[in-house]
Amino acid sequence: MNSNEPPALSTPGADQRRVRPSPGYGAELDGTVGERIHRSMNFEEGDRAPIWDYLDNRNIIPYFAQDGDDYHETMVRVYHSLGIDLCRGYGGSFEEEREGEVRGEGKGSHRISGRTAWKVSYEIESLDELRAYRHEPPSLDEIRAHWVPQVREQQQRFAPYTMYVPGYGCGFHGAYGLMGQMRFCYAIYDAPDAVYQLLEAFGETAARYAKVAAEEELGPLYFIGDDIAYKGKLMFSPTFLRRTFIPMLRRCIEPLHAAGVKVVYHSDGCLWEIMDDLLDAGIDGLNPIEPLAGMTLAALRKRYGNRLILVGGIDCSQLLPLGTPAQIQEAVREAMQVAAPGGGLFIGSSSEITPATPAENILAFYEACRTYGRYPIPHCTAAHVLAETAVTRP
Repeated sequence: MNSNEPPALSTPGADQRRVRPSPGYGAELDGTVGERIHRSMNFEEGDRAPIWDYLDNRNIIPYFAQDGDDYHETMVRVYHSLGIDLCRGYGGSFEEEREGEVRGEGKGSHRISGRTAWKVSYEIESLDELRAYRHEPPSLDEIRAHWVPQVREQQQRFAPYTMYVPGYGCGFHGAYGLMGQMRFCYAIYDAPDAVYQLLEAFGETAARYAKVAAEEELGPLYFIGDDIAYKGKLMFSPTFLRRTFIPMLRRCIEPLHAAGVKVVYHSDGCLWEIMDDLLDAGIDGLNPIEPLAGMTLAALRKRYGNRLILVGGIDCSQLLPLGTPAQIQEAVREAMQVAAPGGGLFIGSSSEITPATPAENILAFYEACRTYGRYPIPHCTAAHVLAETAVTRP
């Protein structure tokens, strides 16, 4: 592949078909893209496996930028040119000269490090502050007035070749993110009533966002992001998660399912200890599927079959930034063989395209996704599936 030449974009058919994934969706999708997504999410084969991703990378911009584009216009052009069918947005990937810059003042501020913003102070820094903290969930009308127009603006921005998938958390990550994980873990024992009060308030907020998304028919998919795991194990005990997080997640999913919306749940890390609980709570898809955390496409497909849409799966922490284009292409080829037949796969990175990923690897990755994701896809051998699943802990 000549890295100086952008990959060709698949063009719509001669009839220039457009489809609305749901009546209230904020923009029309190209018919080929819409059908591709619809078939895969319903475990059918379309023309190729859809691509889902989140780019937080400026290295790719020079390949696609046009005179007069701002950052947002360029990023949408990048998504369209790379053939990314679905997304939840994109990152800022700050310029190198902004290293060390602090964003915000006082509690809740962030510092830019490695071209990413990291939280360096917390809104809650003591048990007394936790006990005094109050979160008032916004009203449904407030969410409709402020959030829904933002979602539809994004959908219009990404149309017609990329579906912007709306989403929110379920409140769990939002709550512990106010004080940091260590302080939150101490508070579970030292101030349990305050912890549960905080979780209830944030859970109610998340449930209201989900309810509005369902009522406003914002799309056929909804993204819930709440990290609960490290690469080696869960951040919290399964018992605690089953008592708090799982009911919060289920509470968000119920109105969405009632409206026919499928839910993609996101958490980095190793989730095997609680995977069955996640499906019982109602998730339809899982993202980002970290291979280095033991979450492989092969093992998930073997265990859950067409009960779970697989979203992601290609290692973004080592392979994509540090591997060769040939290694990336081979990983994509193998992933397609084990997970794409029969539909139910949105191929993508195992979280995001990080700022450290070189442009030639980005180009190689999405070219491989488009090439090896074309149906029909040959199944891999049984021996290969067994080798893939042997290193996991289902």
